[in-house]
Parts: sequence; C-alpha cells; structure tokens
Amino acid sequence: MTRANIDIARTYFQAVQSGDMATVGELLDADIVWHQPGANQFSGEHKGRGAVFQMLGSMMETSQGTFAIDKIHTLMGNGDLVAATIHFTGRHDGASMSMDGVDVLRIENGKIAEMWLFSSDPVAEDAFWG
Repeated sequence: MTRANIDIARTYFQAVQSGDMATVGELLDADIVWHQPGANQFSGEHKGRGAVFQMLGSMMETSQGTFAIDKIHTLMGNGDLVAATIHFTGRHDGASMSMDGVDVLRIENGKIAEMWLFSSDPVAEDAFWG
C-alpha cells in the first residue's frame, strides 16, 4: 500500500508542476481537509475540494501566476501517509519567496484525504502572502 500511495503523491506533484488541475482534482478527495500553515490570508483549515481550489486559485492570482513547486526532493511513505520534501517559489510586486517545505498527504481509498503543509521560513511566507 505504501508504494501505491507514493505513486499517487508523485502523480499529484507532477500534475501541480505541469498545471494539470484536472488530474489534481481527480486525486483530491471531495471532502479533503487541507491544513495551510502560517498567519496569512491563506492560512487555516480548508475543507472540501472546492475550497482548496479556491485557495490555490487565489494564491496564483496573488503571485501573478508565479507560485510553483519547482523541486520535489524526496517522497517517503508510512502506511496511509506520504511525506514530500519540496522547494517552492513565488514572486509578486517586487516581493519573492524561495524555500523548502514538507507536505504530508494522508491517502485513503486512492485519494488525498488530508494535507498538511510546512514551510522552512514561515515568517517569510507570511510576509509574502500578506
């Protein structure tokens, strides 16, 4: 099961990187719970695929289309959990961010049911998102 869950996570991250939102949507459970870190306009718990897509769309708008996961370092599985070490970037209005992060996905019945995100520099990420 762990290998299958790692494959689901890999497909998710590749879809995010290529902008394939149809595949992202297929991989997210309709009732996903997304835990966005920090103390900024996007922070908090987002429930349901629609709320997650609304948040991601607003992040792309705020970052003028530049927010991206540019590197997926490692995917590690443990039962229904997959941890991914990543690097993400974004720019807008003279501001920029570039940092490592860890995303933890809980996979249930072949879908991402829950997601926790962690940033290596939460203060800088909060400043970027406002």
